[in-house]
Amino acid sequence: MSLIETKDIWKTYEMGTIQVHALRGISIEINKGDYIAIMGPSGSGKSTLMNLVGCLDTPSKGEYYFTGNRVSQMEEDDLATIRNKEIGFVFQTFNLMPRATAYHNVELPLIYNGTSKEDRDEKTRKALAAVDLTDRMMHRPNELSGGQRQRVAIARALVNEPSLILADEPTGNLDTKTGLEIMQLFSRLHKEGNTIIIVTHERDVATYADRILFIRDGQIESDEIVSAGEKITNGTSL
Repeated sequence: MSLIETKDIWKTYEMGTIQVHALRGISIEINKGDYIAIMGPSGSGKSTLMNLVGCLDTPSKGEYYFTGNRVSQMEEDDLATIRNKEIGFVFQTFNLMPRATAYHNVELPLIYNGTSKEDRDEKTRKALAAVDLTDRMMHRPNELSGGQRQRVAIARALVNEPSLILADEPTGNLDTKTGLEIMQLFSRLHKEGNTIIIVTHERDVATYADRILFIRDGQIESDEIVSAGEKITNGTSL
């Protein structure tokens, strides 16, 4: 069974008397354990597709199945449950609470879903260890580097052991060296069995994935497998 399957999904926005088709009949299939990059120029529809895949929005037309469940017609409460339990989000701007420690930022999703205090502590420490931040867990975001803040965000995405990690321009606010470290971390997490989708406009970031979906004008222009040679060029250990 596919983790994600979309069938002819459209997203249309009403702009006064004009209809804007952000997505035009997207059909994709993503399996558990895949590492996918979604690329496209500004206005191509890649962010709209990310929002639909992440259950932040629903399609205007077509079907979307996540872990075998038809989510394209779900109500907001059901979508929120899937987002909380099944999807870990990583954003370009980190989205951390500035007054909270790294530990508490990572713990928050577990508080929201009612996990016991004992289990919260175990899972929070495990997630921070997975991103090599055990020694910085009691620091606040302003006491951490940009790369460390993004690692906290990744730990928060991991803490619920989600079915999918969805990262939107995860290196966009980082310098080249730090961005490389973050992409190598994603590669390691993928090797450990995580399913990852990265949305990016940078080819060198996209080639860390195994497969690239290129979107233009709301349609999939190409769906390609990343060659081993291209991965080596971009510093990924194979």
